[in-house]
Amino acid sequence: MLDLDRRRALALGALIPLAAALPAWAQSPGAGPGGEPASEAAWDLTDLYPSLAAWDAARVAALAAIPGVAQYKGRLGESAETLTAALIQSSDIAKTASRVNIYASLIGDSDLRNAQAQERQSLARDLFSKLGEATSWQDPELLALGLPKVEALIAASAVLQRRFAFGLRDTFRTAEHSLDAKGELLLAGAGKPLSDPVSIRNQRLASDIAWPTVTLSDGHTQRLDDQGYTLVRDVPNREDRKKVFATFWGAYGQFRNSLGATYKAKLDGDVFRMKARNYPTSVAAALSGDNIPETVYRTLVAETNAGLPQLHRYFELRRRILGLPDMAYYDIYPPLVSLGRTFTLAEMRATTLEAVAPLGRDYVARLAQATAGKWMDPRPRPGKASGAYMNGGAYDVHPYLLLNLSDGYDGMSTYAHEWGHAMHTLLAKQAQPFELSGYPTFTAEIASTCNEVLLADYMLARAKTKQEKLFYLGQKMENIRGTFFRQAMFAEFELKTHDLAEAGEGLSGRRFNEVYLDLLNRYHGPKVAIDPAYAIEWAYIGHFYRNFYVYQYATSISAGTYFARDIQRRGVKAADNYLSVLRAGGSDYPVDILKRAGLDMTTPAPYRALVASFTETLDAAEALL
Repeated sequence: MLDLDRRRALALGALIPLAAALPAWAQSPGAGPGGEPASEAAWDLTDLYPSLAAWDAARVAALAAIPGVAQYKGRLGESAETLTAALIQSSDIAKTASRVNIYASLIGDSDLRNAQAQERQSLARDLFSKLGEATSWQDPELLALGLPKVEALIAASAVLQRRFAFGLRDTFRTAEHSLDAKGELLLAGAGKPLSDPVSIRNQRLASDIAWPTVTLSDGHTQRLDDQGYTLVRDVPNREDRKKVFATFWGAYGQFRNSLGATYKAKLDGDVFRMKARNYPTSVAAALSGDNIPETVYRTLVAETNAGLPQLHRYFELRRRILGLPDMAYYDIYPPLVSLGRTFTLAEMRATTLEAVAPLGRDYVARLAQATAGKWMDPRPRPGKASGAYMNGGAYDVHPYLLLNLSDGYDGMSTYAHEWGHAMHTLLAKQAQPFELSGYPTFTAEIASTCNEVLLADYMLARAKTKQEKLFYLGQKMENIRGTFFRQAMFAEFELKTHDLAEAGEGLSGRRFNEVYLDLLNRYHGPKVAIDPAYAIEWAYIGHFYRNFYVYQYATSISAGTYFARDIQRRGVKAADNYLSVLRAGGSDYPVDILKRAGLDMTTPAPYRALVASFTETLDAAEALL
């Protein structure tokens, strides 16, 4: 019954990396643009463990406790007390494992050059694997007892009702996809080899590709690995951008066959799991864990395609504002308008607190208190992990945020985004027990997106010049392009490649290029020139190894925008309704949580509303021109 996929999700919190460009001052140790130190991590990890020795003692104790789970094997149906004791024991180990994992992960990401830190992360992950194997008998034993027996046990225990009833009933929901004890043990043991493709892919990118260096027209040179590409793909000079794209995707293209074989192995693993658990499709298997209807995924893809004329309209607007004779794929990233304004960390904090005021005084006060603590590592530095995430899986400790903030508006937007995740975590932990506090990814991005929308609207309302207004309108349009349309395109790619794998089609890097190029052309329209060499971009998207994950960015921006607009229209009642979603954590299925809040993600309405919001923003920008 111990759902380790949920526990791993809780341990990772909202560990959603955001591509964050590193400004020039971040390339070497020293001070950040606001004067704050940038040479060491700014968070205080002693709230997790006072020392490495204490961390290791907790890890060893958790490992030693795992064999004790077996004492309840064959006894779950004895009484409500026995079932409660068995589940509490497994849950307590999982809670410790989450905390152990987070501490190791945060130290490792503080400096990726620290080999010992990486080894500690491996030890921490091993806890989950061992616990998964040790508890693999629980679901088959519960299923053998039958739902009526388990319901009787739940009725006899207040602890089962409060902490475990949802998970117990969920076990029976997926009964037809559960195996016997031997089968579950085999699948648990297969977890590591089935995860090898992503490790192979990441190792290849890290050590096997000789990343080229490009020299730009101003004499600046840049090594074009994944991070370096994000630093210069938006440079002002168009010929430079074209050169960057040709060089970077050319480097990826040389490894098309091996990267294709790696992704094919990942697809084969998904099909294996689908068949082992008797699901009709890979997407059905992936969505089953959170009981998300397949209609959500397919409706999103259909409605995104219906909205593509507005996206094509945006690309034409982009061409006009940038003053280009035509539009190419390498013209997508430069900002429509340069603002030139910078923000210190203190200004980011103050502005975010003002922007989220519609969420109520209590929310703002809680956020003010949280942002005053040593919970985040805000600025980039050599050796630190790139991107941005919130890690909130330590139930008894506050969340932590790893950021790589620039000093521009994108940095402040990332700040608001990740603190939205942190507030979601704090509210869920306050309202729910450990077992129900780990919210699924489907709702995880709603809180962060809502904060971003409120921030953009706040800044736009206070913009004084046409230039400022165009800048913030451009930010809003880019957010929808990148988070809704682009992620839905990725989702469609995943759907198509899994369909091919399930049909037994021959798959290779060449075939993946064909599928991806077709999507690039359809999503960007006939007026955006796309070199076929860019089709290798699918190999750059690491999220494709997370199995039908990216679609949730698109559903979340739809939901987050809906709630932000509702709060702006109806005020405190709408804010309370929205906050009830955050407090719900993982106490129910995410689609049902949103339905209770008035939002049905199985229908076209949320996606059409987002496209309509995109259209309104386009109208406003065109009116300014």
